[in-house]
Amino acid sequence: MNDQTAAHSAQAPATEDEGEISLLDLLQTIADNLKLLTLGPLAVGVTALGISFAIPPTFTAKTQFLPPQQQQSMAAGMLSSLGALGGLAGAAAGLKNPADQYVAYLKSDNVQDALIERFKLQERYDLKFKVDARQELSKKARISAGKDGLITVEVDDKEAQVSAELANAHVEELQRLLGQLAVTEAQQRRLFFEKQLKQTQDKLVQAEQVLRSSGVDASALKSDPKAAVTAVAQLQAQVTAQEVKVASLRGYLSEGAPQFKQAMIELGALRAQLHKLENTNSKTGGDGDYTTRYREFKYQETLFELFSKQYEVAKIDEAREGAVIQVLDLAQTPEKKSKPKKALIAMLSTLGSGFALLLYVFVRQGLRNAKRSSETAEKLARIRRSFGFKS
Repeated sequence: MNDQTAAHSAQAPATEDEGEISLLDLLQTIADNLKLLTLGPLAVGVTALGISFAIPPTFTAKTQFLPPQQQQSMAAGMLSSLGALGGLAGAAAGLKNPADQYVAYLKSDNVQDALIERFKLQERYDLKFKVDARQELSKKARISAGKDGLITVEVDDKEAQVSAELANAHVEELQRLLGQLAVTEAQQRRLFFEKQLKQTQDKLVQAEQVLRSSGVDASALKSDPKAAVTAVAQLQAQVTAQEVKVASLRGYLSEGAPQFKQAMIELGALRAQLHKLENTNSKTGGDGDYTTRYREFKYQETLFELFSKQYEVAKIDEAREGAVIQVLDLAQTPEKKSKPKKALIAMLSTLGSGFALLLYVFVRQGLRNAKRSSETAEKLARIRRSFGFKS
């Protein structure tokens, strides 16, 4: 028992000595190579600093703007009073994230191609194909949307003035593109009613010309078309408008939805009322040639009035909403370059080369120590032979 304790006590100092010697060996290795570990990184850092002076400076210009904001439409209350056309406003889908939508517009080929042509970027970047110019522009122009709703455009260029002009041109080209698109809910409604109004106007003109070409006979006067036919024509216009509403609801509602069922019930009621009124007029014998033409004229006239009201409401909503870009910070000509950052380059080069040299020194010392052992030396020799190196 005493012998085992003595042996353990004798081994403990030996282990501590080995650990102490190992640490001393590392410190000795650093001390032996102190000049290399000091002057080497400094030389690399000074060289990197000198090279950074040869790199052409890059200037960064930044602009920030607020994209068009959607407001609650004033048409909601008015549509309910018009009934048959009330569902058309709901058919236009609002944008869930307008900022991301406008970022996508800025990155579109439409905007990029306009900028490439405007600033002759293919020649400026010395590129043969436009697709390569788009990729280079995407690298130099960073576009992002913040949580505050603002969109930021940052552009790098070798010339300070060009970087500012190119950043501001992004906003100008976006404004041009928005003028060609129906983006907001009010714009979509305005575009829809504008098309419907144009079609109805053409049909109204045709109906008026046909009505003027017809003669007025005694039977037409007896039927009193102004009183009897006007009601039928107006009811027909309401049926048509309700059918348009149902068609629009099918685009975003299932047939089991309460709103869709209610629209179908209203359409059925209007059709039944129209059928009843037409039967009544047919019994009175008031369906002569003039009466039919007058009915068509009144039908188109009523439809034109309905679409005209909605078109005006959509225009007012569009004006209130406004597809206007509000520029918060206009890009100014940068006074200082953004790249290269000489101090950062020199510091990172110094630290990186210092770490690499320290690793090299330790590996080299480890190989030297390994060669002192015959077994390790044999393994190293085998490895060298496997890679084709001579011993």
